[in-house]
Amino acid sequence: MLRKILSLLLVSVLLVSLSACSGSKEADANRLVVGATPAPHAELLEFVKPILAEQGIELVIQEYTDYVLPNQALDAGDIDANFFQHYPYLANFNENNGTDLVSAAAIHFEPLGLYAGRSSDLSSISEGASISVPNDATNEARALQLLAAQGIITLPEGAGLSVTARDIVDNPYNVEIVEIAAEQVPRTLADVDFAVANGNYALEAGITDKLITTESKESEGATTFANVIAVKRGNESDPRIVALCNALQTEEVRQFIEEKYGDTVIPMF
Repeated sequence: MLRKILSLLLVSVLLVSLSACSGSKEADANRLVVGATPAPHAELLEFVKPILAEQGIELVIQEYTDYVLPNQALDAGDIDANFFQHYPYLANFNENNGTDLVSAAAIHFEPLGLYAGRSSDLSSISEGASISVPNDATNEARALQLLAAQGIITLPEGAGLSVTARDIVDNPYNVEIVEIAAEQVPRTLADVDFAVANGNYALEAGITDKLITTESKESEGATTFANVIAVKRGNESDPRIVALCNALQTEEVRQFIEEKYGDTVIPMF
């Protein structure tokens, strides 16, 4: 009798354990962890959270404040996707780190903006004015193209997205190009005449009221530097990823972007 009771208890424990494991696997299958920088990426994810919840997907947003850790976490499998970067940065990261991360969808474009620092009038830019720009290769090239479009400097004919400050062919105002880490550029406004900053960092720093002009929607930057949902290769068709990309490309999200961010964020769908 005692042996029968013990056997029944053992079976009961096994059934409970199997049930718990099954529930845990189901919960994991319905959970989507996405790494993102705060604005606008994490804010856009928060906006679509209820949409995904209606489909039974629990969206968990993990915020990062730099451009390296989100890709490292994605490659390590600590998160399912990330949302903070444009494709050229992603390709460069893969090349330098031996990773195989891919774009699942292009969501929006963040034009670089020229912001007022100690000066605000481009028509009377002073001799030797200082202008801070992001120091990473792709964003610096875009910053220089924006300055060239405003007639502040001249770049070589056909200069592409590999151009650097050393390539400036004419600098009529003798402006000083101050190269700074992208996330630090908004903090330089008190020390420079103008600054060229990424839209997400401008939003985070609350300097959008100092915006003078941005990259054109028809610029090379707009067609090249759309921000993407990145995943490990092979996960592009994961139903959770597909649902996330679809949710971020709705008319509701377009309206949210236009109303909340104005010219600093442009939908790419």
